[in-house]
This record gives sequence, C-alpha cells and structure tokens, in this order.
Amino acid sequence: MATPLFSPLRSWAQNEKLKNWAGNLEYSTDSIYYPKSVAEVQELVRKINKLRALGTRHCFNTIADSKDNLISLKEMNKVVALDETAHTVTVEGGMNYGQLCPYINGKGFALHNLASLPHISVAGACSTATHGSGVKNGNLATAVTALEIVDADGRLIHLSAAKDGEKFHAAVVGFGAFGVVTKVMLAVQPTFMMQQYVYEKLPLSQMKDHFDEIVSAGYSVSLFTDWQSNNINEVWIKSRIDETGNTEAMPEFFGAKPATKNLHPIAELSAENCTEQMGVPGPWFERLPHFKMGFTPSSGKELQAEYFIPRRNAVDAILAVAKMSEQISPHLFISEIRTIDADNLWMSPCYKQPCVTIHFTWKQDWHAVSRLLPLIEKELMPFKARPHWGKLFMVSPELLITLYEKLPDFKKIIAEYDPRGKFRNEFLSRNIYGG
Repeated sequence: MATPLFSPLRSWAQNEKLKNWAGNLEYSTDSIYYPKSVAEVQELVRKINKLRALGTRHCFNTIADSKDNLISLKEMNKVVALDETAHTVTVEGGMNYGQLCPYINGKGFALHNLASLPHISVAGACSTATHGSGVKNGNLATAVTALEIVDADGRLIHLSAAKDGEKFHAAVVGFGAFGVVTKVMLAVQPTFMMQQYVYEKLPLSQMKDHFDEIVSAGYSVSLFTDWQSNNINEVWIKSRIDETGNTEAMPEFFGAKPATKNLHPIAELSAENCTEQMGVPGPWFERLPHFKMGFTPSSGKELQAEYFIPRRNAVDAILAVAKMSEQISPHLFISEIRTIDADNLWMSPCYKQPCVTIHFTWKQDWHAVSRLLPLIEKELMPFKARPHWGKLFMVSPELLITLYEKLPDFKKIIAEYDPRGKFRNEFLSRNIYGG
C-alpha cells in the first residue's frame, strides 16, 4: 500500500487488541500508523481510503474507532510556537495537557481551564467538547483560536477564528470528521495561583435553594454525589488567589463542613493521586484538574456517561436523577456535577447555552449500565439533555440530531473537506448522519 516508511504497526501482541483507557472498548483494527511529521500525515491520508485519527484513547465509545485504519499522532507532541505578544500557543496534534501545562507555566502563561484528568490530548479533547468546570469558563475547545487540518485529499487546511468565522466554528468540535488535526493554536493568559477546599455533606435542600450561589463560589466548582443520601457528598471549590486572596476555609458552606484532610472524589479511596487541597496554594495546572499530572491514571475498570443540561434546568434535572437513587447507586462509583459557559461552536453541547453536566462513573458492568442509561435519559429528556460525545449514551440518532440546530450546516461543511467519507466511521454514520 505504501513504502516501508508507512507500514502500519500492528496494535497487539500475543492476540491482545488495542483497547481504550478503561479497557471497555477494543478497537476494530490492528492497522495503526504513527507518522512523525505533517508531510507523513499528508502522504498517509492520500494513500489510504478509510481512516480515523486516534487520540489518547480516553473516549468510552467508538467515536475514534475504525474497522480499517487508525492514525495516531503520539509521535507529534511538540510545542510549535509560543507567541507572548498575541497570547497564543501552537502545539502539534499529539500534545497532551500534562506535557503542555508545565511548559507554558514556566513561560509565565496559563490556559483558562482544564479537565479533571490532564493526560488527554489537546486535539482530542477539543474535538469532543471535553470540559472542566466554572460558571464563566467555556469548555476546553473555547480556547482554540486556529487549527491546521489535513483533509481527505491530503491538503493542508488552515482555519482561524479571526479569518474563517462559521467554518472555524464548525470544525473545532469536529469529531475528526474534517480530517487529521495536525496543529492547534490555543489562547493563553498570564499564569495564576490557585487553592482548593473540599466541603462534606452539603444538604440536597441547600443545593435546591442556593444552586447558583454554590456553583459560583469559586473559579471552578464540582459537586460529587453517590445519590445514596439527602446530601451532596463533597463540594470541591477551586479559587484563583489573584481574585480572592489566600483565604481560609469557611467554617460552614451552606450546611457543609470543611474536610479535615485531602479527599478523593470517592471518599473511601486514597487521595494520594488527587491534587492538593486544604487551601495549599499552587499553580493553576496543579489545582484545576482533580488528579495530579505526575500520576498516570490507572486503567481502572469503569464506564462513564455524562449529560449536558441547560443551566436554567439544573436543579430540576438533578432532583429527577436523585429520585432514581435506588436504581443507580448499586452500579455507581460516583457522580460529578459541573458547570460550563455557553459558546459558539456548532456541535458543542454548550452551543448558545450555559450548561450543567451530570456525570456518572459506573462500575464496569455494561449489562446493567445499558439498562440504566435509557431510564436516566428518559428522565432528562424534558430538559433536552445532550450526551457527552466521547462517553456512553443510548440516545437515538433521531432524537440526537434534533438537539443540534447547526447539524445540517455542519454536514455541508464536512462535505467540502471529506466528500467521499474517508474519515467517517460507524459512530458518525449513526449519530451524525442518522444511518
């Protein structure tokens, strides 16, 4: 098919197939290419009829899968440029946040937000609208100011917020449908210090009456619950020291008490690999994630699902799920509730609406979870809940496509860059094209 330079590396040894981070998904091909330059990506794309770009394998569904060929940019993980005047950083498509953040912090800069895990790739996280938390913080993709993409003909496409308007807004959360993202430019800001406190046992009644105040109590706020009581188990409040000063823990937070030691979101687990709490100051990239960059997360047996709700419906949606506690709790490790600001990215679940997300970290029992998800989705249907693109859901394609007003325009623009569906897989065929 190509010269030896482009021979695929077989993804398994001793009959072990390549799997995703959690081990719940086996990829459908053992034909994986690892180019080391943009020119090699272009040549591969020209020669191969069907392929998908593979990130850091943190998705729990088949959005990045292919039955034909996969292309991984893990060897292309460099910082290309840091423009201190324009406040932007450009990275290759294989760069992950764990590599990027210490570098830009050392140069005096920061990103606006991070996800709970820092080990995910920048390109993959942005392509699936992955997010952190904060009422004024958009998802990670909102930091993107420009993209370099190799399209289906092997052409190098450059899209920017400044010059390309609607096409740019279509492509940022693009699921790999436009081509292989070889470079991403992100907006940066001056570095800042943070601290975080954790509070335990927030009464559900207080959450109901004071939700907006609770989620606005810090730069980034997360609520953790196992739905087993009338309390939110833990409230994690991450605050910028330059905005609040170095503060002490409040003696009480809406009925919740300050933790007396570092905690894991699942209280019975060790907090060793969690980011520092108890108000200890630290740089932004060591506080915004829940887990330390120096600790590679274990390939724990878990499943994840998450739903985006318009923020105005947050309390009603949370209470609707709480009513299902007896069904949910036996199969759940923990749930997390976060906030994300609105954006202009067409296929972002936060397009034109501030959102609250309800996240579920399940025990790895797909038989049970597959029965529960439709019941949860039914409860959330009145709020037009949108599932996270990279996690597990059972929402029908017919319903899913009604939730995205820009979907017809999105497909038209994809056709300009991939008219024959070179980058389309079964996930996209089902959930974007409805077939």
